[in-house]
Amino acid sequence: MLFKKGGTFTEEDARKVIEIVSERPNEREIIVMAEHVTEGAKRRLWDYARGVQLMADMTGEDRSVRVEILEGYVSKHMKGIEL
Repeated sequence: MLFKKGGTFTEEDARKVIEIVSERPNEREIIVMAEHVTEGAKRRLWDYARGVQLMADMTGEDRSVRVEILEGYVSKHMKGIEL
């Protein structure tokens, strides 16, 4: 799932992304495209991915979420959720 932000992607934006992705249990990746991403936001997304993996290991599920952060340019031609 692609999320786009024209300015700085903050921890609050990461919280919104996690809420959206949590509602879709079959979602396998989070892609964030922003001009700048704060360290706190990166940490929050990576912690979420590690938490999903940990819970899957404990319950015996085969589930993981891949996080990709694209920083510097936001394409207007890519379809994604605007934050």
